Amino acid sequence: MQNRNNLTFIGCETSFDKADTIIFGAPYDCTSSYRAGSRFAPKAIRTESYAIETYSPYQDKDLTDTKTADYGDLDLPFGNPVPALNKISALVKKIIASDKTPFMLGGEHLVTFGAVRELIKKYPDLHIIHFDAHTDLRDNYLGQTLSHATVIKRCHDLTGDNKIYQFGIRSGEKTEFEWAKQHTHLNKFNFDTFDETLDKLKNVPVYFTLDLDILDCSCFCGTGTPEPGGVSFTELLNAIIKLGSLNIVGTDVNELCPPCDASGASTAVACKIVRELLLSINK
Repeated sequence: MQNRNNLTFIGCETSFDKADTIIFGAPYDCTSSYRAGSRFAPKAIRTESYAIETYSPYQDKDLTDTKTADYGDLDLPFGNPVPALNKISALVKKIIASDKTPFMLGGEHLVTFGAVRELIKKYPDLHIIHFDAHTDLRDNYLGQTLSHATVIKRCHDLTGDNKIYQFGIRSGEKTEFEWAKQHTHLNKFNFDTFDETLDKLKNVPVYFTLDLDILDCSCFCGTGTPEPGGVSFTELLNAIIKLGSLNIVGTDVNELCPPCDASGASTAVACKIVRELLLSINK
């Protein structure tokens, strides 16, 4: 089930039994449609996390004051996504059965579906907050229903209408945007309606999924499908900090593609986002 790493994410060295939050990697990118390589992200994030501190001056919190365990990476098969998703679901089931919060490092965005389909069994009223450049609402992509381009549509199959809130979206087929008007809450380009969404979701379980390509590619080029016109790092950071007001029952960070940015700057951005998200959701 698990490939233990020599490194954990910085400050996340609590044992599984004593932890409140469990980080694990889902190194899978077999449906990537443009630039592959996001399967290398979990290892890169752990390794490069030692270039940052455990302390966040943004939130005045420190990872060493949290109870977070790094479980390592799942050993996921290549090719057919079904067995990979099954392994993700099995680990999420173990984590939530112990009343802990799963924190997944992708990988391509399809891995989100493996977590959501298990969490919704425990939390039937699960709502989803989705940060992304892309709608991910296609019913199939190149004839495949399980894809990084269909992941939010597959999640909608489980949640039903008006339980998915999408932000930063600036790319997709016209039919996806039209469909979203009737079935999800889609905020194009930015976070304009984010505060209203936080007010609506204060009393429900929430899954947060972050595709890092929501960031403008001028500050985050290391992703498989870069889209100009995204939000800034500071805008994303501020939104993530606000998530701490919600009941976040699971989360993920996806679509860093380390080979696409040889400078390592995109990985550094991902490390800091992971730190801030861990601190924000940790009660």
